[in-house]
Amino acid sequence: METRRLVYVLTGIGVALIVVLGGLSIALLATGGGSDSSSGNAPEDGTGEPTPNLPERVEGELRLVGTDPITLDPACASDAGSAEYIVEIFSGLVSFDKDLNIVPDVAESYQVSPDGTVYTFHLRSNVLFHDGSRRIVADDFKFSMERALNPDTLSTVGEAYLDDIVGAKEFARGQAEEVTGIKAVNDNTLEITIDAPKEYFISKLTYPTAFVVDRREVGDSTCFEGEDWTLSPNGTGPFKLSEFVLGQRMVLESNSDYYLDPKPSLKQVTYVLSGGSSLVMYENDEIDLTGVGINDIERIRDPNEPLNAELHESEQLDTFYIGFNLEEPPFDDVRVRQALAMSIDKQAIASSVLIDLVTPAKGILPPGMPGYNEDLAGLPYDPDEARRLLEEAGGPDILDGATILASGVGASPGPVLDAIVSLWEQELGATIEIEQEETGIFFRDIKEGNFKVSSQGWVADYQDPQNFLDLQFHSASPLNDTKYSNADVDQLLEQARSEKDPSARLGLYQQAEEIIVQDAPWIPLSHSKASVLIKPYVQGYVIPPFVIPNLRYVSISR
Repeated sequence: METRRLVYVLTGIGVALIVVLGGLSIALLATGGGSDSSSGNAPEDGTGEPTPNLPERVEGELRLVGTDPITLDPACASDAGSAEYIVEIFSGLVSFDKDLNIVPDVAESYQVSPDGTVYTFHLRSNVLFHDGSRRIVADDFKFSMERALNPDTLSTVGEAYLDDIVGAKEFARGQAEEVTGIKAVNDNTLEITIDAPKEYFISKLTYPTAFVVDRREVGDSTCFEGEDWTLSPNGTGPFKLSEFVLGQRMVLESNSDYYLDPKPSLKQVTYVLSGGSSLVMYENDEIDLTGVGINDIERIRDPNEPLNAELHESEQLDTFYIGFNLEEPPFDDVRVRQALAMSIDKQAIASSVLIDLVTPAKGILPPGMPGYNEDLAGLPYDPDEARRLLEEAGGPDILDGATILASGVGASPGPVLDAIVSLWEQELGATIEIEQEETGIFFRDIKEGNFKVSSQGWVADYQDPQNFLDLQFHSASPLNDTKYSNADVDQLLEQARSEKDPSARLGLYQQAEEIIVQDAPWIPLSHSKASVLIKPYVQGYVIPPFVIPNLRYVSISR
């Protein structure tokens, strides 16, 4: 979910890689794959100083590690760290169940017209705002989606996720008074008309920009001002925000009026926001789940280690990458980009640096994503060819003064970026410095194009290649940070949008991906694996490959 992101250790799912999501995109921090334990290996006996400001446990409480969200406003969320909370506090017309099926949510049912362009949603009559003051009606959704698209709201993601709706682009650009494709037929019926039949459209409605908010409290607030309402948001989701102490904890309590089964079993969920080693906290029984990073994974993987029985691993739908600004010389030259790509030994980084916590990436799409191409060759590790290409483009001197922008201040850039810049110097004779920025400034600079090279990533929002390839690489996409433009790719992506044959559609995406990989606006580095410790008394917790509302399935059985 700028584009979309904030740095965040995927603690709910426990990934030890530090990511930003974005759109949910993720931005690979300079730490890229570092341990979640800031103090190194945790003591084997689990001793350590208790985490300060952590109240006594209550019955039915789940404790996790989290980060301070950038925002709790669904119209503004562009990162996984914020989305982790938003999907539990708010809800939309449709959502994902724990098996990643798209299911009705506030909508009890929906139908699609024979031509695939009109979606008619029939709303449940028993969905109330958290304060119980009134039920949700169709006009609440029209208001909420138009707010996300309204240029005055300053959302960086509204148009990207709602632009298939008839009239959305015109409204988002200040050329219309309303989104004509969103119609509240009556309190119980919402009609959405899109510009062409698109298989992925219903998936886009699971993104927070389509969630319902209470117009009475949001008023004319924007993504940068007037967000005080998010300190006690009046949502509709399975959990309510009951406490938020910046830098210390966030507490969600179950919504007793929640309308779907299973209703939340947990009494409350507490996110510990303070720093420190999450593995130490886990061994001290202060939290119930944690990711395992490179400093600790070998110990935890040892069958003789007592914690090994609590280790769970799962593939994630994400791609970490080095991105180029194609409007900045010398990175407007494909030979330079290819040379930098072909001088990175991704397999060595995955196995030696990240201890197989990731899978080396050949292309944009991660394994498990529909359209993933196992036969995609990618750009190989070939230092000789990399040197030839760079010499042809002007030699290593053309890279003098170049920097790679990364998110994070006050910490080491991390082993991945260190390895990459070392390889560039060793194989190409090119010196590229690492520049770190505070997260908010980092994403502002990425969005405004104030970078030449960046260290980022992208996490799926839904299971469709459109979410990666169209949003990131179509020349007209508002999320195309690299400013990549290829007419052939645009044509393939546009054809894929309305292609009805599933096999043909995925084939179009694969053709587009092959071109993109050769053009190298990204150097795809890796796809992550979640390595998570879960206490035996935590029942029903699933490790999703991207952010979904999953806490209502969890129970505590001590």
